[in-house]
Amino acid sequence: MSNPQRTQGGFGNDRYRDSPPPIKLDDVKFGKEIDANLFADIALAKAKFISEEGRGRKNKSTQLRKFYDELVMWHDKVFLARDENGKASAEIRQKEYAQLAPFIKMLCAKVTYAEGREHVSKGFEKLFTHVIRAISDPETLKQAKLFIEAFMGFYKAEEK
Repeated sequence: MSNPQRTQGGFGNDRYRDSPPPIKLDDVKFGKEIDANLFADIALAKAKFISEEGRGRKNKSTQLRKFYDELVMWHDKVFLARDENGKASAEIRQKEYAQLAPFIKMLCAKVTYAEGREHVSKGFEKLFTHVIRAISDPETLKQAKLFIEAFMGFYKAEEK
């Protein structure tokens, strides 16, 4: 007598047999010295991985775009911040970033929720969470935004 749960992949690693290997994120780093290929080859590789992982069922570009759009919104709030005289400075941006950081980091919860609802794949959730957690100041926020922007451009091309 066979166990119906066993044949449906309820135990062991059976249900993961067709899953791709986990996404590698050690090359996605922000800071003073970024990899020259971060916005090119690395973003392209991540886009290809996420596209293959979604297999047309998850990771619709409109869904991923929502996360990019919110990241852009937070970026713009930081970089458009002005003092009472209307002047921008690194100090003003840092102060604005410090106030908004909890809301930026909340994107991790939002992408995890989307993954739980099966709107995005586990790989995208891991990639986006990694990117958000790597943000530590206005400069890394800018780099994160540019990385996701590059990723989205390549992803749209891969989606077709």
